Amino acid sequence: MNANDWTEAALAKYIVTNPTLQAEIKELSPEEQQQQILWAFEDEAEDLGIPTWDLALQFIADTPEQLKELRLAAHKEAADALGMAWDDYRELNDVED
Repeated sequence: MNANDWTEAALAKYIVTNPTLQAEIKELSPEEQQQQILWAFEDEAEDLGIPTWDLALQFIADTPEQLKELRLAAHKEAADALGMAWDDYRELNDVED
């Protein structure tokens, strides 16, 4: 699973927890609904002061332990994408193994 998969799975759970947003977007096309849900989700992450991917992980994790594992996987994916050694990435980003 990658960040896009995490966000997609999280959005399905997010909209269920947000009846006000459901009511606001019910007359929109499915595509417009998805866009509005994504924007609201991104805004909520910003309001919480966390990255969107982290909020997504919070929605899809079933336990605190799974959330920790998913966060670690996300950081490892970022380190790989940046071509950084894991130890260097961890030190630079203050990530605990």
